[in-house]
Amino acid sequence: MSEGTMQRAAHRDQRDRRSAGGRRRGRVLVGAAAVPVLLLAAACSSGSDSGSGDGAKETQAGKAEVSASPSASPTVQAARYAKLPEACKVLSGRTLDDLVPKADEAGKEGTSSDVSQRASCSWDSLQNRGVKGSQFRWLNVSLLRFTSDQTRGTGERQAQEFYRKQVQDAQSVDGAKNTKAEPVSGTGDEATAVRYDLKKKEGAFKQQTVVARVANVVVTVDYNGAGLAGDKTPDADDLMKSAEKAAEEAVTAVAKANGDSTAASGSGSSSSTGSPSASASKGASGKGEGSASPSPSKSSSASASASASAAKS
Repeated sequence: MSEGTMQRAAHRDQRDRRSAGGRRRGRVLVGAAAVPVLLLAAACSSGSDSGSGDGAKETQAGKAEVSASPSASPTVQAARYAKLPEACKVLSGRTLDDLVPKADEAGKEGTSSDVSQRASCSWDSLQNRGVKGSQFRWLNVSLLRFTSDQTRGTGERQAQEFYRKQVQDAQSVDGAKNTKAEPVSGTGDEATAVRYDLKKKEGAFKQQTVVARVANVVVTVDYNGAGLAGDKTPDADDLMKSAEKAAEEAVTAVAKANGDSTAASGSGSSSSTGSPSASASKGASGKGEGSASPSPSKSSSASASASASAAKS
């Protein structure tokens, strides 16, 4: 090989080496430029995952805290009175002598599955005047106590509703004539007196019903009288005064049985939602709701039957 040929071969070899080196440096630079991009992408991805993880943890923690806290349940105010007096002992001996002369003061206790919530007692008397006829009297005292309940509400609210129904029922008795109703003051938180005439084959009966409420207890006094075998019909005003007196005593007995001396004279909770006079006028006009009250109608029937038997004997 000549010297010129060897020089040209050496120059080609050097150019090839420089070209190869340049290509390698280009690849290195390209690879180096790609590294920051990958690192940046990894950093962004890592930050996003970390943020979502913290948010998920906070959400789960919040849910756990909410589920761990107890749910607040509504509370109902406890009823004021927790018991009832003995129904046959709510009236004094003197009152019984005035209303039902010569009657057995022990009375006849009504049936009840729980006397702490429902109780009643009745008395009857017959004064035989011989050829002048006789006077019959029948007296019944009923006590009903309501307890507070989350579904039905407070005991006082239930008593208010029952009180109004009792007043309306007393004014809706089948066969009643000359029905009148008026509020009674000084007896419990609210009270209403209802009177009417009831004609029976044994005689003309004068019926008096006093419904009173004291806190969560409703007291109903039924009192009727009749003149039999030719005796004169008793005065309705006198009978009503006696019935109101009996109702006041019964309300006082309820308060005393629960160690309360403030509610006997009408100075109790006094939170009625409806006035007695309004209920009375509504029932007297024939717009009262509900069927005839079992107490007045049964009392009249019972008194009629008892008077008939007594008259025969």
